[in-house]
Amino acid sequence: MSKQKKSERLEQLHQLKEKSLHGGGEKRIEDQHNKGKLTARERLEVLLDRNSFQEVDALVEHRSYDFGLEKQKILGDGVVTGTGTIDGRLVFVFSQDFTVFGGSLSEAHAEKICKIMDMAMKVGAPVIGLNDSGGARIQEGVVSLGGYADIFLRNTLASGVIPQISAIMGPCAGGAVYSPAITDFTLMVKNTSYMFVTGPNVVKTVTHEDVTFEELGGAITHATKSGVAHFACENEIECLQAIRKLVGFLPSNNLDDAPIFESKDDPNRRDEKLNSLIPENPNKPYDMKEVIGLIVDDGDFFEVHELYAQNIIVGFARLNGSTIGIVANQPSALAGVLDNDSSMKGARFVRFCDAFNIPLVVFEDVPGFLPGTEQEWRGIIKNGAKLLYAFCEATVPKVTIITRKAYGGAYDVMNSKHIRGDFNFAWPTAEIAVMGPQGAVEIIFKKDIEKAEDKAKALADKVEEYRQKFANPYIAAARGYLDDVIEPSDTRTRLIRSLEILRNKVDTNPKKKHGNIPL
Repeated sequence: MSKQKKSERLEQLHQLKEKSLHGGGEKRIEDQHNKGKLTARERLEVLLDRNSFQEVDALVEHRSYDFGLEKQKILGDGVVTGTGTIDGRLVFVFSQDFTVFGGSLSEAHAEKICKIMDMAMKVGAPVIGLNDSGGARIQEGVVSLGGYADIFLRNTLASGVIPQISAIMGPCAGGAVYSPAITDFTLMVKNTSYMFVTGPNVVKTVTHEDVTFEELGGAITHATKSGVAHFACENEIECLQAIRKLVGFLPSNNLDDAPIFESKDDPNRRDEKLNSLIPENPNKPYDMKEVIGLIVDDGDFFEVHELYAQNIIVGFARLNGSTIGIVANQPSALAGVLDNDSSMKGARFVRFCDAFNIPLVVFEDVPGFLPGTEQEWRGIIKNGAKLLYAFCEATVPKVTIITRKAYGGAYDVMNSKHIRGDFNFAWPTAEIAVMGPQGAVEIIFKKDIEKAEDKAKALADKVEEYRQKFANPYIAAARGYLDDVIEPSDTRTRLIRSLEILRNKVDTNPKKKHGNIPL
């Protein structure tokens, strides 16, 4: 082949590659920027380490000839796919390009996503999807619907094998929402992203409700009401940076360990503030996040689902450089009671940590399950059982710290020794009982109190008597249900030593295809 011919072919390649970089063209890119949104490629530049992105399928085109689509072929077909690194660790990515056919999913578009998901499973690396799509490409009909189903199957097969993270950075409607719903974490951007099965117009037609896109499926709606979104970010940059931080806590797959960082925080550090943090009045709230912040490395706690079911706290932190998953009751929200939403939130997080070998640390201050008709009718029995099931099933290292209340069935559920808690500690302020002192006294001494001349004094005396005898950790410790009652300021050291002991823990469940969690 002559030098001229080689030169022409190289020039053709360069032109095609250059053309593929511009998506739907400058006008549509400008429209994207005017909406306060980055382009598909700009998002990847923020997400990934500099110059680490390696694209695949940049030259793919759709294969449709209906409705004039044969005259509208754009390289890449509305999604940018490939690999890159985050802090030097391999990840697989796809980023939908709204400037090309509104990011709509076609057969070819779906094939590109499936290809990188298949590759990610083979090499054991996370998949991160940046969603910005108008949904199925209508002109392709059932072929585009089949493309979604191909992705859903891979999401399901990859679940518990590799971490899957979805960022919603624009519209995500209809069948498109089910892929993010299957993945492990979903992030949304306030005011520019939304998710729903049916849009406001259909809702109005069917139910006669007037609702905006933001009210129906915006970031705040899904972060506070439905729990679909784990994070609601102020803007796209914050969203992409949050993904980078999240990935830093996670292993690449279910056979790897999470990365270990050299910690400058002394593993033997004691914090005297913990000794006086619990209020004297057992009914007075305090902030469990303050407890967590005083114990974990450098006070760095990465909370998940921060705005949803705030009576339970879940998230990631490190102890002596190693990742832990934290589940904690929050006394400053509904007194830390367990209800439908908090039980499901906690269960989902526990199962993720167990799937990816992340040790669990539980901070417990729970007065029980929330009573009432609404809770019962919404299924508190089965939803509470989800959290119980998740802790029972988990075989990762599990350590519990009871800071104050551990009442009733909620004591059992929150990783008690009885459901394979490995190390269970309590602070001297712990109260472990079937129920709170006043409720117990009103049942046990009902007749005595009714006979007393001063009923209020009789009740108060019996409550104090009950509190002295039962509202403490020592009966449980005497039976071995607690491994130790510890000084609060020693909590960090005890946790680090306990997790070090459990580093090579092996526990198994009975052989079975899978259990039947009460969904």
